[in-house]
Amino acid sequence: MAQRAIREYDGKKLFAKNWDKYFAPLKYSFESVLVTSGEELLKKAEEPGYEWLKEKPLVAKPDMLFGKRGKNNLVLFKVNKPGDVTLADAANWIDEKRSHEVTLLSGQKGYLTHFIVEPFTPHTQDEEYYIAATTLDENYDVLYMSAEGGMEVEENWDKVVEVKIPIDATNEDIDKLVEKNIPSDVAEDRKEQFGNFAKAFYKFFRDLYFAYLEINPIVLQGENAYLLDLVARLDDTAGFLMKEQWGDIEFPTPFGMEEKSPEEEAIAEADAKSGASLKLTILNPKGRIWTMVAGGGASVVYADTIADLAGVEDLANYGEYSGGPTTDETRFYAETIFDLMTRYPDPRGKILIIGGAIANFTDVAKTFTGIIQAMEKYADKLKENNVKIYVRRGGPNYQEGLRKIKEAADRLGLEIHVYGPETHMTDIVRMALEENK
Repeated sequence: MAQRAIREYDGKKLFAKNWDKYFAPLKYSFESVLVTSGEELLKKAEEPGYEWLKEKPLVAKPDMLFGKRGKNNLVLFKVNKPGDVTLADAANWIDEKRSHEVTLLSGQKGYLTHFIVEPFTPHTQDEEYYIAATTLDENYDVLYMSAEGGMEVEENWDKVVEVKIPIDATNEDIDKLVEKNIPSDVAEDRKEQFGNFAKAFYKFFRDLYFAYLEINPIVLQGENAYLLDLVARLDDTAGFLMKEQWGDIEFPTPFGMEEKSPEEEAIAEADAKSGASLKLTILNPKGRIWTMVAGGGASVVYADTIADLAGVEDLANYGEYSGGPTTDETRFYAETIFDLMTRYPDPRGKILIIGGAIANFTDVAKTFTGIIQAMEKYADKLKENNVKIYVRRGGPNYQEGLRKIKEAADRLGLEIHVYGPETHMTDIVRMALEENK
């Protein structure tokens, strides 16, 4: 599973889109906007359907994948000033916050670029609740419930009820587990309503392939629910299954991190459309050692080995292609790597590590066909940059795959060293460095 965070705004939008299916007769009024400037907020208020921006007291806060916004003094609402927060107040505050670098209590630094603006919800402490769900392992999820939501939930974690739910639990099983574990301090006149919401919340979490989902707090008033704060991560390996349900969902770069390069974005887009896993992070575009590693665990092992033996400054990229990618997907991934590694010459030449453990179900010959097609396209550039290729692979059809890639490299005049599962997985790193000092 690859967990990727989404904005609070997009999480609430998913709730609104699916609300009647899961949560009726409880009501949720989705009044929320995502903007990047005060000017954009003022323009939004003039659009049909957004009149509430001019009519209601507002709350504004950054929506950039970091928590504890209240403790970082990055929430604008009425208790921070006399009177209600107006549209003009929110617009001015957004422009003020986005104009200079912000340092969080965690030490993260960066510029605020996206803000969520919503109506202020007057409520009492006893109307706040906490609810969350997360994947535990391949067998269980965990549902968390508490009658005390808000900023201090972590300090009161002993009051949070944790319920392990088997991932193959039926709806009837889920209902029984939740009903049995409703926090004892939920008011009697709210137990049934909160319990029904908790059941639906977990089913929504499971059905839409969330990896983590938290509302803190959710406010229940009469027949209305208000989602005041939300954190969500999706299992992006399900993107090809959930295209319609998720819609045009965005996976933004976390606060304080650099934006993705066009190549990283292209691989991320390919990954979202695939049942396989395609990941790429460029660490040093002028780096000497590039990798094409099959498997998430193997990618960590190879990266650590290269950093230990060569130094992290020589490691150009980090990533993986795994989960049975098609020939075309592998070709696209390989072409991206070849293009990047041949942009900046190195007088020592370049090293390409095509590695991996012993595959369980990925057809090695099929994926190597994609790599061969990319090699044919980039052969001249690879030779110009004195690229030496080291391969170690095992799994279904690995012998045919190794034979084909060796024959193709020889035909194209590329230096290649090919090994099967009889060679230790990372030995090719040691050999490459010893032979190319």
